[in-house]
Amino acid sequence: MAHPLPGSRPADERGSALFAVALVVAIIVVAGGAIYLFLARRAAAPPPAASAQEARAYVKHLALSEVNMKATESYLQSQLVEITGKITNKGERMVALIEINCIFYDPYGQVILREKVPIVRPRGGPLKPGETRAFRLPFDNLAQSWNQSLPQMVIAQIQFAQ
Repeated sequence: MAHPLPGSRPADERGSALFAVALVVAIIVVAGGAIYLFLARRAAAPPPAASAQEARAYVKHLALSEVNMKATESYLQSQLVEITGKITNKGERMVALIEINCIFYDPYGQVILREKVPIVRPRGGPLKPGETRAFRLPFDNLAQSWNQSLPQMVIAQIQFAQ
């Protein structure tokens, strides 16, 4: 009868060790998948986007006021333009998100920048009926050809709170 070499294992022990490793890997993969599905299911779904028709109808209930603009030089010798103001919800629905398009023009009336920016965000809580909230919009990427006038501000998107 042959004796096994020192440090070698019989075939049965190697098979058992491989089976144990494969079993541990399978358990880790299944547990990881279960945790992922659990966390994905618990993640809060974003508020549903309002239909275009519903949003257009509600725009008349949102009022911008006290809109001002100021420009300052930053420490990097660039110009920072800040637009501040307030938005009021005069309707009967809670609004989770309001984004506006700020459209900047040159002296000839040509668009030089169109940027969509949020003025009401979900993380700040919904804008309730009758509530007024301040906003601040910084712009540091305006071209030198900007006409120095307040941009056109158009409500671009509304999402209602659930």
